[in-house]
Amino acid sequence: MTQHDETKQSSLYGQGGHSGKLPVAKAEDVEFSEELADDADRIAAERARQADARAEQQ
Repeated sequence: MTQHDETKQSSLYGQGGHSGKLPVAKAEDVEFSEELADDADRIAAERARQADARAEQQ
């Protein structure tokens, strides 16, 4: 790990490198095509929506 990486990690997670709250990613650049999706894709998309909702509540 480079010094830059260590500094970046420290700023994200605090001095000790760990925190109870991690940053929540928003607006990922992921394209989802309902026409091309199979059942596994639809299940994964629903699980992602549920996870996002839980993360926003915390």
